[in-house]
Amino acid sequence: MPAGGSTYDVAVEPEIVRTMPLHAITQLHGEAGLRLRLDLEAQRLPEQDRAMLDEALNLAGRLHHDDQRTTEPYINHLLRSAIRVLVYYRVDDIDVLVATLLHDLVEDHAPELAGRPPAQPTERDIVQALAILADRFNPRVAELVAAVTNPLPEDGVDRHEQYREHVAESLAAHPWARVIKASDFTDNGVGLIYTRAYRQPALASKYRPVVPILRELVARPDTPLADDVKQHILDQLDVAEQRFDAILSGG
Repeated sequence: MPAGGSTYDVAVEPEIVRTMPLHAITQLHGEAGLRLRLDLEAQRLPEQDRAMLDEALNLAGRLHHDDQRTTEPYINHLLRSAIRVLVYYRVDDIDVLVATLLHDLVEDHAPELAGRPPAQPTERDIVQALAILADRFNPRVAELVAAVTNPLPEDGVDRHEQYREHVAESLAAHPWARVIKASDFTDNGVGLIYTRAYRQPALASKYRPVVPILRELVARPDTPLADDVKQHILDQLDVAEQRFDAILSGG
C-alpha cells in the first residue's frame, strides 16, 4: 500500500520521480509525487517498519491536514524531511523516520493529538501528547519528537533566542535528534527561496544564527551519520547561509 494509505495521480514514471530533486517533485507533482517518492524508497524497509511509517504518515496527514506553508500543504515539508533522512542521509532507523514525519505534531497539535479541540498548547498538553506517541509508537519515537519540539514561549524571553538555545542544548544531548533537525532545517533554510518573498527576511533572521550551531553539532564524532553524509549536510548549511545573507542584504 502507498505510504499513508493514499493513491497516486502522478503523470510520470515512478523511476523518474526517484531521480528528481525533492523541491522539483513538489513543484511538478505536489503531495502525491512526494508520497510516491517516499513509498518507492521505503520498499527496502521491512514490512513491519513500512506499516509503522504508514501509521505515522496517516497521523501527520490527519492532524496537519489544514496547515499551510504559505505556498503548499504542510505535509509536503514533513514528506521531504523524511525522504531526505531515508535517501540522502542513508538512515533506515524506523524510529528516526517516524519521528521525522511527526516532528512538528506535538508543537503544533498537542491538544488534538489527545482528542481535544484545537487550542494553544499547555505544558500538560505537551506531556500528554508525548505520552500518547510513546504508547502508539514507542518511547524512543516520543523522546526524539520531544528533543526537536520547541518549548512554549516564556514571558520576557526573545522567541528567536529561546529557539537557538533550545536547539543547542537539546540536540547536544540527543545525537539522533540532530539528524531530524538537520533535515528539517535544510528544508526550511535551503528551501526558503520557495517561501513567499514577504516572509523571507523574518525567517532568514531567525535561521541565520542557528547555522553555526548546527554546523558544530553535525560535525561532532557522536553524530550517527557517515562522514560523507555529514559533509553533504555541511554543504547544504553553507547554501542556506548564503541564501540567508543574500535575503538579509536585500540583494
